[in-house]
Formats: sequence, C-alpha cells, structure tokens
Amino acid sequence: MRIAVIGAGGVGGYFGGRLAQAGHDVTFVARGAHLAALRERGLSLESGAGDATVAQATFTDDVGAVAPCDVVMFCVKLWDVEAAARQVAPLAARGAVVIPFQNGVDAPDIVARAVGPRRVLGGIAYIAATIRAPGVVAHTGAMARLVVGAFADGDAAAAAAFRDACAAAGVDCMLSADVRRALWEKFCMLAAMSGCTAMARQPVGVVRADPDLRAAFESAVREAWAIGRTRGVALADDYIARQLAFLDGLPADMRSSMQNDLAAGNRLEAPWLSGAVARMAAESGLPAPVSATLYAAMKPWVDGAHP
Repeated sequence: MRIAVIGAGGVGGYFGGRLAQAGHDVTFVARGAHLAALRERGLSLESGAGDATVAQATFTDDVGAVAPCDVVMFCVKLWDVEAAARQVAPLAARGAVVIPFQNGVDAPDIVARAVGPRRVLGGIAYIAATIRAPGVVAHTGAMARLVVGAFADGDAAAAAAFRDACAAAGVDCMLSADVRRALWEKFCMLAAMSGCTAMARQPVGVVRADPDLRAAFESAVREAWAIGRTRGVALADDYIARQLAFLDGLPADMRSSMQNDLAAGNRLEAPWLSGAVARMAAESGLPAPVSATLYAAMKPWVDGAHP
C-alpha cells in the first residue's frame, strides 16, 4: 500500500514507521531538525514492542511532491488541520483517502470541507509516543492501537483495506462500524484526562489517587458524555464507569501529551479538548463547569509559554 504520513510525530512516526518496516511504500512529511535527522539517519523507533530503524522510506517537507497514494495518514496538530487539509486535497483528488488521527472530534469535518466527505475516514490512535529527539520517536507503555472506519458517506472498502494493511504489518487496528461513536469515546476521556493532568501538573497516578482530582476527572467525562448523547452519539450508559476503570489501568507515571506540551512551552490543544466541551455545552444549553474551568486554567498557555 502507498501511504503518505503528514506529520511524523508520535502517532504518524510510530504507526507509519511500523507500516514502512513491513514493506509498505511510506512517505513521511516532516520539517525542521526532525526532517534533517530523518533524511540523514532514517526514522528510529524506541518501543517495548521492539526498537527499529526505518531507512527505506521517503522523507520530505513538501506535500506537493508526494506521489499519488492510497492513504493519507493525517497526523498534524489540531491547529494545523485546516491549512494541512488544503495541502493534501490534490492527493485526495487523485484517489487517496484521508484519515485524520487528531484528538478531539472536529478534524474530520474540517478535512471534509477541503477534500470532500467521500474521501475522509474516521481515525483514532491510542498510544503514548513522542519525538524524543530529532529523528527518534519513543513509544512508552504497551498501548498502541488504531481504530478506523467510514462515515455514512465514506469509503468502507478503503477503511477495510487499510485495516488489512495494518494487520499484515503487525499493527493493532480495529475496523469500527460506528466511527463517530469511537471518536467521541476517546474524546470524552481524553478531554478530561489532558485537562486534569495539565492543570495539576501531575501524572495519571496522582490524578486517580487524589479524591478531588478523581472527582474532577469523572465530572469532566460526564459533561462530555452528556453533550455527545444530546448530539445523537450512541455512548453507552456505563461509559463513565468504564473510563474510571480505564484510568485505573494506565501506568501511574503516564502523562498526557498536553501536559508534556505545557511543560515544554509548546502550543496546546486545549481549545479542541476541554475548550470544545465548554463550547458545545454552551451551544446545547448544558452545564459544563469543570470542563470550562480546565480550559480557563490552560488559556494563558495555549499559544505556548513556559509556566
């Protein structure tokens, strides 16, 4: 399969690297020092699932130079989605499907406006991975799973073909019959976890062990769950209890990507996580005081600054 990975960070670098390692024709679009290292030494993966160096791939900073492909793994940060979607529109016009793997629930609609809804699939990535150094993507923990699926007017055959390519490469990838629900299932949990860990400047173990932080997490999940249900998303009645159990099963030292970005002085995805919950709650006339507070606490750092 011919695959273009737009954004070779934790998600794109790790999963794209595994696909390239298995022999798929993968082009990575990156920039800066990371791109320079990729061109010089290839992509290094550090993971408990096995370290690897991927040299048999194409590395570029020019989306316009990417050859026609079957799948675009769209892995840019949320603030880059709109501009990057316009850049990949020619690839979609030549037959590629675009799979946004961003956090939140807004990216598929933004990408669809640029490339057409038929060319967009839903994608969810469950992994803790980051660029440890230029050219090096480090995966922590055992979780490394993708979920893909077609929306009502999407290309179900393309989703199945990508799932099959992942399976052949040893990548855990599930095909979802209701990918909109799958997006919301991650969103409700992640908006709460990223907000709580970032606001407290503490890892998951501290958040779940402290009664007040645990209650804040549960309330934030409940707020997002209620919004999803109001919007017709078939979130289960026991969803909140399952997210608390999921929280308890995570490594105690795990930190959310937004918490890491905050510590590094990088831009934050808060407007599309807790901020999105607060915005949608206001639109629906629902209360979301915890999510609104989590977002308010992050607003001074959204554009990137050292706290």
